[in-house]
Amino acid sequence: MVGVMSTMTAQLLERPTSGAPADHRGDPRWARPAMWGVLALAAVLYTWALGQNGYANDYYSAAIYSGTQSWKAFFFGALDAGSYITVDKPPLALWVMGLSARLFGFGTWSMLLPQAIAGVAAVGLVHSAVRRTLTARLIGDGAGRLAHVAALIAALVMTLTPITVAINRDNNPDTLLVLLLVAAAWFCLEAIRTGRTRTLLVTALLVGLAFNTKMLQAYLVLPAFAAVYLMAAPGRPLRRIGRLLAAGAVLVGSSGWWLAIVDLWPSGSRPYIGGSADNTVWDLVVGYNGLGRIFGASGGGSGGGANFGGEAGATRLFNDTMAGQISWLIPFAALALAVGVALVGRRPRTDPVRAALLLWGGWLAIHFVVFSFSEGGFHPYYATAMAPAIAALTGIGAVLMWQAFRRSAAWRWVLPLGIAVTGGWSFVVLRRTTDFVSWLPWLVVGATAVAVLGLLAVAFGAKRLAAVALVAGLFGGLAGPAAYAVTPLTSAVQGTNPTAGPAGSGGMGGMGSRPGGTQQRTAERPQTGRPGGGQVSTQLIKYLEANQGDATWLVAVDSAQSASSIILSSGKAVIAMGGFTGSDPAMTVAKLKGYVTGGTLKYILITDGRSSSVTEWVKANGTLVDASAYGGTDSSGQALYQLG
Repeated sequence: MVGVMSTMTAQLLERPTSGAPADHRGDPRWARPAMWGVLALAAVLYTWALGQNGYANDYYSAAIYSGTQSWKAFFFGALDAGSYITVDKPPLALWVMGLSARLFGFGTWSMLLPQAIAGVAAVGLVHSAVRRTLTARLIGDGAGRLAHVAALIAALVMTLTPITVAINRDNNPDTLLVLLLVAAAWFCLEAIRTGRTRTLLVTALLVGLAFNTKMLQAYLVLPAFAAVYLMAAPGRPLRRIGRLLAAGAVLVGSSGWWLAIVDLWPSGSRPYIGGSADNTVWDLVVGYNGLGRIFGASGGGSGGGANFGGEAGATRLFNDTMAGQISWLIPFAALALAVGVALVGRRPRTDPVRAALLLWGGWLAIHFVVFSFSEGGFHPYYATAMAPAIAALTGIGAVLMWQAFRRSAAWRWVLPLGIAVTGGWSFVVLRRTTDFVSWLPWLVVGATAVAVLGLLAVAFGAKRLAAVALVAGLFGGLAGPAAYAVTPLTSAVQGTNPTAGPAGSGGMGGMGSRPGGTQQRTAERPQTGRPGGGQVSTQLIKYLEANQGDATWLVAVDSAQSASSIILSSGKAVIAMGGFTGSDPAMTVAKLKGYVTGGTLKYILITDGRSSSVTEWVKANGTLVDASAYGGTDSSGQALYQLG
């Protein structure tokens, strides 16, 4: 990282009239090695000791494993190979990991390596988008080289965003979501620059694919994309509107094809749609994964799950939970947006730099508002979707501020202010956990002071101090997130709530890590690094396996928390009657009777305290299995019933 910082600093210091050695494409000779260096850093952060993460999020791992056993389960994204119920997200991310698992055998590396590769690809696309935007539009003879500097800064910020490092080592769908949205932004900026319709249509296609990764969260970028295209793309207004309408048609098709197939499929021959209230994907879109996320339970569905990000409000992303994950450069990015727009404000309507600032700025602003004020389920790792916008604005803004610093006395204060605010906020975040690298906050303060004072000295003629000031400023802005970013490498990921920082990558509560998971060449049965199936003992699983007979499912349990663990421990299909939260109305007495009559289910595990028509029917018609038969006790809080 030091080498990259030195390279960028050297280019920032070049006078506009100076020439730098270039390769045959006109790029500076350092540009490609520096870019590959940042991508290599990203690859290390996302893959180092990846095997320690085992199955990561058991919920998605079970679905990926089930997809290797059944193409039907694969297509629907079912939790179990018997296709009783789906996970609560569309299946595109599962398909990517599932195809890898089918090709190489189910295991940690085959499942998580595609995630890491997607993370590295997203870094590369951010670099490319920033460079292409600025290459021909910065003012001065050294503009092309400064475009590479901006791109490297953006790529480095993206790489070192702590929550991005954590999620790219996990199997949640957000990694693929970010890659698809960054790719969509890349094509949108190209469509704005060139006016090509097909490029805009590719943008819509990619957003539709992102919808099939995490539903409505993918659409948060659309207002920024559409508004900036309508404002800045070449052509007359009606022509621009017509192109947007065509892109809208592509968006509907690429978003809705899987939804339409599933909802038109006879419900009796497909799995229940997990997370929905009425067994439709449409309800999942607008309820659990839509209004339920924004407004909580009152918005539809079951509120979208638990809230691990702190109280909703304008300061959520700066609280003790979220600040170290994403907030480090938000103040600088906001300042860069405001100053950048002011600096290029008089350029032509189609200016690509202003368009890029507004696109990335709109992306950041919309995500900031939605993530800050959502009342429903919220995890810190959702904020990884903000990282591309923060990175791009930081890279573009840093170069624009540097140019303004060199050329305009009126704007000379902006860059020192941005560095001072960034270093100060970094100090505050680092000091919230005084036992975490306790010397680093003071080093950040010192570097920030050197940067600000050095720039002030440069403004008064001491130009030789510029290199020291810029290196110190880069260190002050990146040291904090870098310290957080390396922590996931030293401990197993907490699958359902991955985070980075002093608490390790373990996050807070929920299902999750399975240390010691190993790669396999076959998918006959997933290996596990711990005995038993989460809340179910090894002895009980062995008893069920010995008595399953010809039944499709090994057992039925209340929720996916138990079901996924049993699936991964046994390699057998297991029914999660209530889905992820345990509250999905997926099981009815009539359906259960059909399974018993058809011989596809012989056992059901009832948790004490749960009462429903299904549990009452089981207690009245099933045979309670004595706990001693499988080495259990009557005080375990669970009761196993044999059916039929």
